[in-house]
Amino acid sequence: MTELEYEDPHRLVTAAVVVGVDGSPGSDIALRWAADLAARRGRELQIIHGLDLVGTSAVLGPYAVVTPEVIDTARAHGQTVLRNALGSVRAVHPGLRATAHLYNDSAAGLLIDYSARAYVVVLGATGNSGTLAHLGSTLLSVTAHAKGNVIVVRPDPDADNTVRDSGPVVVGIDCGPVSEPAIAAAFAEASERGADLVAVHVWSDWSAGMFAGDHPTPVLDDVEAVEESVLAERLAGWQEKYPDVAVSRRVYFSAPAAQLQEWSKHAQLIVVGNRGRGGFVGLLLGSTAHSLVQHAHSPVMVVHPAE
Repeated sequence: MTELEYEDPHRLVTAAVVVGVDGSPGSDIALRWAADLAARRGRELQIIHGLDLVGTSAVLGPYAVVTPEVIDTARAHGQTVLRNALGSVRAVHPGLRATAHLYNDSAAGLLIDYSARAYVVVLGATGNSGTLAHLGSTLLSVTAHAKGNVIVVRPDPDADNTVRDSGPVVVGIDCGPVSEPAIAAAFAEASERGADLVAVHVWSDWSAGMFAGDHPTPVLDDVEAVEESVLAERLAGWQEKYPDVAVSRRVYFSAPAAQLQEWSKHAQLIVVGNRGRGGFVGLLLGSTAHSLVQHAHSPVMVVHPAE
């Protein structure tokens, strides 16, 4: 283990699996998945529910939220959600260290704060419409702004909404600096799971039509050969570190989100780096990750590089 790994707060033995719950079906699926993960990895499970009293006041009015009746109702609901969550976890994993935490703040802000020291933050997602309202502002905020790795648990709509637990770990690589933490996380996950690793590199967002000249094929073949060589070199050191992980490489011409979404139909986990820019949630998260957390058929890990 390197000095950097010793200093990484996410790898400490005290780092917990953190899951946000709200009592929805997607939240329940994520809770079960997070509990299984914590049990396998020997980690504590921390269950978080935020009342978001400030957000409630924006809906009910600035004075309604401070009345005892509104606060008591919100708190009673939150306590019920957490009690049910703990009960379901202990029924399946009676020996698991699990704690529940109720806060007045918003769930998004809480989970972002927890992400700085969590082993991983887990969130649920339901629906496949791709709209912010359907997916949930909490999910997008956390995946965009977290200070550690976030896993969005997406069930497969083609398999009765079950969460796949077999198949390879698939990592999206663009050969930029942000890909390095994603590669590291993907190898670690594949090793922990005893799974194969598929490294998917899409080297261009261009349209193939722009090469419609006299000799398009040799140009594309040359570039593909170079990209395959670069990808192999990029993975070599990690393959030496994780000799137990069988690695296959796939190089595609364009459409990274579409390629990874197709792979998600067979993978048990998709891993992508957060390479977004700008202040808007969608831009900050990055277009590929943004698309996958909305449309993938398997859980998606969004890896945030260390600051």
